[in-house]
Amino acid sequence: MDFSLTDEERAVRDTVRSFIQREVMPLEAEVLRRERAHQPGLDHSEVRELQLKARKFGFWGLATPEEYGGMNLPAVLQSLIWTELGRTFVPFRFGGEADNILFHATEEQKREFLVPTIEGERRSCFAITEPGAGSDAANIRLSARRDGDDWILDGEKTFITGGHDADFAIVVAVTDREKGARNGGATAFLVDRSMGWRSEFIQTMGEGGPASLIFDGVRVPHRNILGEIGQGFTLGMEWIGKGRYTIPSHAIGIAERVLQMAIDHANTRETFGAKIGTNQAIQWMIADSETELEAARWLVLRSAWTVDQGLDPRHASSMGKLYGAGMVNRVVDRVLQIHGGMGYTRELPIERWYRQVRLYRIFEGTDEMQRLIISRDLLRGYTKIGGHLA
Repeated sequence: MDFSLTDEERAVRDTVRSFIQREVMPLEAEVLRRERAHQPGLDHSEVRELQLKARKFGFWGLATPEEYGGMNLPAVLQSLIWTELGRTFVPFRFGGEADNILFHATEEQKREFLVPTIEGERRSCFAITEPGAGSDAANIRLSARRDGDDWILDGEKTFITGGHDADFAIVVAVTDREKGARNGGATAFLVDRSMGWRSEFIQTMGEGGPASLIFDGVRVPHRNILGEIGQGFTLGMEWIGKGRYTIPSHAIGIAERVLQMAIDHANTRETFGAKIGTNQAIQWMIADSETELEAARWLVLRSAWTVDQGLDPRHASSMGKLYGAGMVNRVVDRVLQIHGGMGYTRELPIERWYRQVRLYRIFEGTDEMQRLIISRDLLRGYTKIGGHLA
């Protein structure tokens, strides 16, 4: 059993790490300053400039098929890259990406929506969550009613990431209420903002924020159906499943960065004539953080490995998401405690991470939903204790 990285994995990881350290981390002080002034950390043009710099190094479309100019990287490599991105709080990610379910589009839809999104000319958002349908996505109520060659959409989506800036939305709507969303009664639509929906920004405890999308008699051509009629819920679960290993991969990078900050602080900060790192209480917080971080690393890498092996990744990914999200919350909390009052200020990024990572236990599958999936798989015999080694 070999736990080492391949030469290719190490080379890609190190190249990304170098890019983040050289091009992105120097922006951290300015991002903090802007956010303290209640401004966006980076505007769209600045993110775009960084993405184009990265493209010169070959980093474009991590998961995008090569036929669209992407890298089509294996899941393990993508996980390693997301960890490196997590080392900085600057709101940056590599360009050349599009929602994974957009690849189900027709050729005409690909020209209108997919390709411009990959090239960064258009911005999308995915809309399934509603005020009464969060974890229970099958309970969506936004309706789509057939009217000749069009569909009329009525209802509301909420907590939609990127919804306030998106040019178009991938909207999952109920097209057959008798069947129910889970059993073929929901369909995905590609809906341009120009068709009439509006967004309302939602202020959260984190930086930036999601939006509510309001659909009041929005008319959408039949040709804008994504996939097939009745496939909406399946596509929605495919979209959500994508984040089950990328989110905790990002969490690992955050935990690595803040833990190093805690170690550096413990080795320099003095109280009562001694470095605080000589105190057992501090030592135990550092030890617990490193142990949990390492455990999360292997759970997450295993979930990505499962994807690469062509196995059903849901059980492994749920464990990685559940543990990784909890881990980073505990580690950031300890690091803030080690820094004392300074950790609580907005002069350092620790309190920012503290607010940011709390979301990781909620979006794209709450802790409770991950526990439901894990326990259900075991109780119903879908998987065995020990997974693929059982």
